[in-house]
Amino acid sequence: MVARDRTPAVLDETDRLLVNALQDDLSLDHRPFATLAEKLGLSEDEVLTRTKALREEGVLTRFGPFFDAAAMGGAFCLCAMAVPADRFDTVMTRVNAHPEVAHNYERTHRLNMWFVLATETPGGIKDAADRIEGETGIKVHCFPKLQEFYIGFRVAA
Repeated sequence: MVARDRTPAVLDETDRLLVNALQDDLSLDHRPFATLAEKLGLSEDEVLTRTKALREEGVLTRFGPFFDAAAMGGAFCLCAMAVPADRFDTVMTRVNAHPEVAHNYERTHRLNMWFVLATETPGGIKDAADRIEGETGIKVHCFPKLQEFYIGFRVAA
């Protein structure tokens, strides 16, 4: 969670097309990258090689599906902690080690660590938050979803 100064990656037109296409639905077949490659006029190997390079360069920070946990009987919850600055990296490592932690962000606020818990059952949220509190000695503030909004977030490359 430590901020890093990085030189922005230089994307060629093919990388831009690929990044934009990866934000759309991938086909649900046994070779989704081959299907994507055909749409982009590339080989499957080129799509895989470029996607791997974009991940390694930090252009793509996350690549994977989003699941509706509630529709599958689970739950999501936004959580926050007030972590002393001198313990931030240690606590971050501890929090991120939990498989229920979907993502984690540092903020400039009294509650400086914000993360999302995703669990298989609604009761799993409290269990995970309690484990994190027990391991870190820091209160986990849970902010359950009151209403869901779909915003279709997409970033143009």
